[in-house]
Amino acid sequence: MGKTFSRRAALQGVGAVTATMLTSSLSNRIEAADTQIGAALKGRVNHSACRWCYGSIPFEDLCKAAKDIGMQSLELTGPSEWETLKKYDLTSAIGWPEGNQWGNGMGLTSCFNNVKNHDALVALYEDLIPKAAKAGVKNLITFSGNRNGLSDEDGLINCKKGLQRIMKTAEKHDVTITMELLNSKVNHKDYQCDHTDWGAALCEMVGSDKFKLLYDIYHMQIMEGDVIATIKKYHQYISHYHTGGVPGRNEIDDTQELYYPAIMKAILDTGYKGFIGQEFIPAKSDKIASLKQGVLICDV
Repeated sequence: MGKTFSRRAALQGVGAVTATMLTSSLSNRIEAADTQIGAALKGRVNHSACRWCYGSIPFEDLCKAAKDIGMQSLELTGPSEWETLKKYDLTSAIGWPEGNQWGNGMGLTSCFNNVKNHDALVALYEDLIPKAAKAGVKNLITFSGNRNGLSDEDGLINCKKGLQRIMKTAEKHDVTITMELLNSKVNHKDYQCDHTDWGAALCEMVGSDKFKLLYDIYHMQIMEGDVIATIKKYHQYISHYHTGGVPGRNEIDDTQELYYPAIMKAILDTGYKGFIGQEFIPAKSDKIASLKQGVLICDV
């Protein structure tokens, strides 16, 4: 034919077309966020958002906006906020101890992998679990803490010992204690529960259906990648999901490397009935518009 047709050229052409199609599809969803305000969501995904990402917005205003969007939850909220959520027919998909409840320097960097914390943590969660159950909050967040020289094996053993002490109360009140997977590469240096297989091993060791993992898609894309395959492999250990754009943890639109509609479909295909929590930090000035956009992108 007078011209050399190379496999590389053909693949490049297909790749360009595919990339254009994906970008166009996601762009259509983003435009829909601006044009379909108030439109009914599909009902397959339970939508939530993390309160801390919208700290500049008064809580009741955020509740009103969430309700208008069609969301069911504002999460990472504590007991002092749960009554306000009820006022707007919202729940907290995952609750947490409020700042002054942690005490003694405990929290994200010092938690269940440090046996010195166990008595205080047990007292904290024994008090918080019944309050969560009464408010209809089905998940409570917890953390491993930083390694601080602790081996991964010893971290598992220490976490198991502490967590097993609160499982009877969690089981009695039907509240799941959910440990968050975080990246230790960019945001949370030295954090121990930074790989899904470590978290899954801990779930097996604790041995209760009321201890599971929060799979943060942003964090695990940074640490592991292979998000959809990991979700399929470990979904039985996961009780909650968080979103976030990579890189930067901003909007989950076509400025970042993850394609959230496919991830959401994979999550639903596992039979998951829980919540999807938006946990990106809006970079745009209209934070509520960004939240609407994220919800619609994930509403598959």
